[in-house]
Amino acid sequence: MRKFFDSINHEILFSLIKKEITDEKTLELIWTILKSFEKNSGKGLPLGNVTSQLFANIYLNQLDQFAQHLLKAKWYARYCDDFVIVDQDRTVLENYIPRIHTFLSNELKLDLHPNKISLRKARQGIDFLGYIVLPHRKVLRTKTKIHILKKITGKNFASYKGMLSHCKGKKIERILDSKTAKTYSSDKGQNVF
Repeated sequence: MRKFFDSINHEILFSLIKKEITDEKTLELIWTILKSFEKNSGKGLPLGNVTSQLFANIYLNQLDQFAQHLLKAKWYARYCDDFVIVDQDRTVLENYIPRIHTFLSNELKLDLHPNKISLRKARQGIDFLGYIVLPHRKVLRTKTKIHILKKITGKNFASYKGMLSHCKGKKIERILDSKTAKTYSSDKGQNVF
């Protein structure tokens, strides 16, 4: 989605929450949290706020339901505002795009990011969440590799190692190990992590 967190409509989100929560004090607290941040009038959630991830999932559950029950997309996955749909028929995917665009615009007041829509063959790899997903393996996206190598510190080392554990990345893992060992050694020459 284009500018997803900035575009979340407070009224729409609150109406979705009210379908599940009826306690007035809880609803009042949620409304206070929503109104504590506005990117535009009545819109927006702060990045990094603990509640933002939860609210984003509540908001985009509507897209999940649409994709699974109305589009009947057999292979659909979403993480926050990134999603992928896999189908053997390119025409089916091409037909989904305007339907998803219309749904997002009408129901959630969101726009698809035109530069981030791509139709690819699975053998070419699917760019999703920092990885390129291929039929029989996952590799890090080149941009992600460059970012990791530039930003590695002792504090984020474990996080990056965790990211690498989900893909084929032994070569970059060895580079990280050697770079971190050189950069973060104590006066006695022992590694500090």
